[in-house]
Amino acid sequence: MTSEPNDEQDVPWAMQLVVHRDRANPAREVDVVEAAARAVVTLLADERSVPGGPWHEAVRTWRDVQIRKLVRRADGKRWDDVQQLPGVTVRQEGAGDHGDAIVRAFVPAPVQPLPKALHKLQVSGTNFPEDGDSASSGAVVTVEVAPGLGISTGKLAAQCGHAAQLAWEALPGDVRERWAADGYRVRVVFPSRVQWDAARRPVTVTDAGLTELDGPTDTTRAWW
Repeated sequence: MTSEPNDEQDVPWAMQLVVHRDRANPAREVDVVEAAARAVVTLLADERSVPGGPWHEAVRTWRDVQIRKLVRRADGKRWDDVQQLPGVTVRQEGAGDHGDAIVRAFVPAPVQPLPKALHKLQVSGTNFPEDGDSASSGAVVTVEVAPGLGISTGKLAAQCGHAAQLAWEALPGDVRERWAADGYRVRVVFPSRVQWDAARRPVTVTDAGLTELDGPTDTTRAWW
C-alpha cells in the first residue's frame, strides 16, 4: 500500500498540518511526529468528515487523488490565528522536561490560494530535538521509520501521518474501535537497517521524492 498515486490536478490538494513551536521549551521530534499522525487520523475519523458532514467532500476529493501533507510551524499570534480555520488540534504530553507536542490538522484544500493565516507560515526547516524514544507504550498502531532518511521533522511528520492514515483505512472494524477509544495514539520507532530489511508490514509508505528525498523512497511502515 503506497501513499503517492501518480494522478495529478491542475492545482494539487494537500492536508496542511501546523506544529506549535515553543522556543523556550520545544517538544521532542518523536512526540511531534506522533501527534501529527494522531491529528491526521482524528480529522479523518471526525463526524464532520463522514458522508453528509461538511468536510466530507473536501476529504474525498483529496483522498481520491493524492494524500499529500504539508507541515508548517507557528507560535504566538500566528498559532492563535490558524485555530480559526477548520480542523482539529491534538496535544501530546511531552516526556521529561520537554514541552508538549501540539499539532493542528486542517481540512484538505488546494495548495493555492491558501488562507493568509496558513500562507504566512514556514514549511521548510521545521526541526525539533531528537531526544529519546517514544513514550507511547501500548499504542494500538506502531509506525516505523526507515533508517538513514536524513529528513526534517516536518517531512517525517508528514510521512508518519501517511502511515497512520493508511493504517486507519486498512484496520478491521474492531481494531479501529479500540484505536479510537485510545485517542488514536501512535508509537513511532526507529529500527536498525537489519530490523527494517527483515520485517514485513501491512502498510508501507513510498514517498515520490518531490521534496527532501531523491526519487521514490520507502519512508515509513505501520502495523497493529
